[in-house]
Amino acid sequence: MTASNARDVEICEVGPRDGLQNIGEFVATDAKIAWIEAEAAAGLPEIEVGSFVNPRLIPQFADIAEVVSAAKRIDGLTVTALVPNLKGAERAAACGVHKLSLPISVSAAHSQANVRKSPQAQVDELRAIVGLRDGLPDGRRFAVTAGLSTVFGCTLQGAVDEAEVIRLAVACAEAGVDDLSLADTVGWADPAQVRRVTRAVIDAVGPGLPVAGHFHNTRGLGLANVLAAYEEGVRTFDACLGGLGGCPYAPGASGNVVTEDLAFMFDRMGIRTGIDLDRLLAARAVLARGLTHTHLTGHLAAAGLPKVRGPGKVATV
Repeated sequence: MTASNARDVEICEVGPRDGLQNIGEFVATDAKIAWIEAEAAAGLPEIEVGSFVNPRLIPQFADIAEVVSAAKRIDGLTVTALVPNLKGAERAAACGVHKLSLPISVSAAHSQANVRKSPQAQVDELRAIVGLRDGLPDGRRFAVTAGLSTVFGCTLQGAVDEAEVIRLAVACAEAGVDDLSLADTVGWADPAQVRRVTRAVIDAVGPGLPVAGHFHNTRGLGLANVLAAYEEGVRTFDACLGGLGGCPYAPGASGNVVTEDLAFMFDRMGIRTGIDLDRLLAARAVLARGLTHTHLTGHLAAAGLPKVRGPGKVATV
């Protein structure tokens, strides 16, 4: 499959942020940029390139301004970054980020651990960020994503009230976000739960607000959960090349859905991602050279691409 602008779903690569935030060793700026460039060349339309957090808390992103500057030079790429608060959003806006994501934990315990605020206080922060966006000239405005985390459970709090998920989703919609993301931060979700919660959120916020999915493969259900969300109408999914990722404030949370496995699944189903799978595997090799001490996961990289390509086609043995 070759890279194409024709897409039925969009895959957003979040590895340069989510995949690196737990890694102790600083990854060289040049290695990060080479990774981003290789994935963009494979057809990834959107890449979350880092986080505007205090570098004293996560030194990995001390070079975020330089990484954003390089990523913005890539034609057609939507450059996204995570921000924890209004101050981070102001820094992101000054760097010209195209889109920013604010995490809002449904779990009160995780919210305190992650951003030292209650979920409601983080919604207030979201309103301030939307106000910042709306106050900018047209050519400098960024898109805002509300990233609802611990939607399907929390290792700190335990079960998460689905009514609270809906309440926060509606509050984010009313705040004026451009889209909403539902995250299985700790890998507890199952397909039945994903269908139920995703449908309830879409019904509550209305069809005009896009809803994305962010799933971890901690217990092996990542792709099954993606498919469940797809069947409920979700058309944008986060993933990490090599299955990297995990939240430093969610004990036991491990890697995200593997980008190359996700792209391959959709390709086999005849669902267009616009991604060139050969180039995506080549991008994985670029990543591996930059992360010499980090283990990468993924079934497609281990087994290789089938000899015969295309939806539902089986190679001749």
